[in-house]
Amino acid sequence: MGDTIRLGLLRLCDAAPVVLAAADGLFEANGLKIQLLVEPSWANIADKLSYGLLDGAVMLPPLAIATAAGLRGRKTRLIVPMSLSSNGNAVTLAARWGADFAAGGINRVAARTRLRLAVVHMYSTHDLLLRYWLAASGLDPERDVEFTIIPPAEMVSSLAADAIDGFCAGAPWGTVAIHAGLGFTAIHSSAIWQDHPEKCLALRHDVLTRYEAALPILLRTLRQAASRCATPAERPALATLLAAPEYLDIPAPLLTTALDPATGGPLFGASYPHPAHAAWFAEQLERWHAAPAEVLETAATLYRPDLYLAAGGEAPKGRVETFYEQKKV
Repeated sequence: MGDTIRLGLLRLCDAAPVVLAAADGLFEANGLKIQLLVEPSWANIADKLSYGLLDGAVMLPPLAIATAAGLRGRKTRLIVPMSLSSNGNAVTLAARWGADFAAGGINRVAARTRLRLAVVHMYSTHDLLLRYWLAASGLDPERDVEFTIIPPAEMVSSLAADAIDGFCAGAPWGTVAIHAGLGFTAIHSSAIWQDHPEKCLALRHDVLTRYEAALPILLRTLRQAASRCATPAERPALATLLAAPEYLDIPAPLLTTALDPATGGPLFGASYPHPAHAAWFAEQLERWHAAPAEVLETAATLYRPDLYLAAGGEAPKGRVETFYEQKKV
């Protein structure tokens, strides 16, 4: 169906829906031509979207907002027609801080040192949720913590080199650090904001015209793939698929653990891109990164639930604004 749609992704468990859809021929069966491009960092993803080298990506919502608002690099019109996963991140601290954390939590550790914590990108769910947790714990993230940016796949080696005191990253990298005896989980992101939106599908705005007929098929295919990823019986095969050298290149048994929501892994389910989620991320970008007030307007137009509904998706039942309304630390 027309030209090839180029989708970027990083070496993370929550890239599973697009990887599965490609490997199992779901894209092809639905008449889609999709090329997956594995990138080394979120900066690469954002830059390639901006310069038209990617048509879309499995992306961080705050980074999509920042890219669309021109907060980093060139201002680029994007759309977010669906969410792809929730939860799945963890704050992992170096093993040397285990005793202090057990005795008094993150405050006890911060009293001993000015923590150097890594996040995957300044404009990431990881950064915003980590800062929120630190502030809710009574710390001042600007004063008590030094933040550094490291690509997800380099977090464990940085911890091993004692270059950082900990990191916040998506699965499987916390699991890998624990398995290597390098760190421990301080908190899962689901404990900061239960079922928080994590990765989304971000597309260049011109996809609306260039791939008009393909877009609803793409969304339906990813809903199908995400539903399979959410099935526990599929987990071992999914871990084997992601373990391939071209993707995560990590032993499948480790990935089986990292994919389990019961141990902090991602919850899969291509779902409604709720504007309330975009608003929360935009407000946190204002709070921590001095983003201009106009970022709220960008976030409001970036999310396109109308496209999700037009492709057969369903609106959420019940209230989803609880966190947005009540978490005011």
